[in-house]
Amino acid sequence: MAALAVEPPESWVDPDTGHRVVRLTKEKGSASLYFNQNGYTADGNRLVYTTPDGISVLDLRTRASRLVVSGRVRMIDAGRRHQRVYYLRDSAAYWTDVDSGETKKIGDLPPRGRISTVNADETLLAGTYIEGDGRDYNNARPAGAVTQQQGHALDQPRNKGQMMEERWAAKLPMGLFTMNIQTGEVKTIHRDNNWLNHLLFSPTDPTLLLFCHEGPWHKVDRIWLMRTDDGAAPKKIHTRTMAMEIWGHEFWSADGKTIWYDLQTPRGEDFWLAGYRVDTGERTWYHLQRDEWSIHFNVTRDGSLFAGDGGDPGQVAKAKDGQWIYLFRPELVADRGLKDANFVKPGVLRAERLVNMAKHGYRLEPNVSFTPDQKWVVFRSNMFGDTYVFAVEVAKGK
Repeated sequence: MAALAVEPPESWVDPDTGHRVVRLTKEKGSASLYFNQNGYTADGNRLVYTTPDGISVLDLRTRASRLVVSGRVRMIDAGRRHQRVYYLRDSAAYWTDVDSGETKKIGDLPPRGRISTVNADETLLAGTYIEGDGRDYNNARPAGAVTQQQGHALDQPRNKGQMMEERWAAKLPMGLFTMNIQTGEVKTIHRDNNWLNHLLFSPTDPTLLLFCHEGPWHKVDRIWLMRTDDGAAPKKIHTRTMAMEIWGHEFWSADGKTIWYDLQTPRGEDFWLAGYRVDTGERTWYHLQRDEWSIHFNVTRDGSLFAGDGGDPGQVAKAKDGQWIYLFRPELVADRGLKDANFVKPGVLRAERLVNMAKHGYRLEPNVSFTPDQKWVVFRSNMFGDTYVFAVEVAKGK
């Protein structure tokens, strides 16, 4: 359980790790974005975060912050080309320039729809809608990407497992659509009775879209890739090779060349961070120890380091000592055997503990990300009671 609410310190050195931790935000209930959303402005100088009052930005150099969008909104992404934040308000999509404050309504959502991602050149949004008149799951919290601005708590619901089973079993007809940012035109590009979720455009290729078949991970073929402009069928990224093999919480490398994801062979027993090269099909699997498994992982812009947010004993890994923010250094196993391009390239993630999260309540997922300069790992935490955004320095203090 999280500690009783107290005013968190602005900075301290974690006595268990020797790394410096700073509190970035001042607002109670403030939170960094979901791990695979882009939470940094195009110039790399500002962190985008949410508060009970709306969307704010924090200058990473001065740590000065200001509110840029007020009211009840759902954050989508920060733009990678323009100094904009994209968000939903009252069933419509908008952008706001974080410097000038200019705001534009892009277009209205389809009935029972939501938008999840912005493409690399900020010409398209992508989202999903539920067809027909069945239960409106799209207006419930999407798995993982929880924000306070929709009137929901930041914490994961206690009945999440039951909800996931019910929604997966419903097999509701869904449409996957794009919205033109300039004109607001909506175009349905894929229909499916699988639960479509976690849409994520490539950070570099404007027409390449990642999405998942959501549901209980041991019952779905999770990760799919498609083009938004060619009409081709989606491509499955991973194929199960054993009973109870699971994979998910997928995210892009910054160069758009690799899709990374949590892989367990089988569920809750053997843990990997797996990578799939989009251009070559090459696969790399980095092994982790049980206590090092994390709910979410992330990677630096140059691909040299990974981070993880750990997990408590109630998570799938059932770690006995896993409540840490982790830094991982990838290390490939030397290949002295048979050469085959179809083999998975195996490796190990060498873990370093950055922050002791023993007082953090893991119903609030920390959702780690690296700052653009790769010097800090940003996360959200309720270790002092209320939720704030923190950052830990990658280099150990002297």
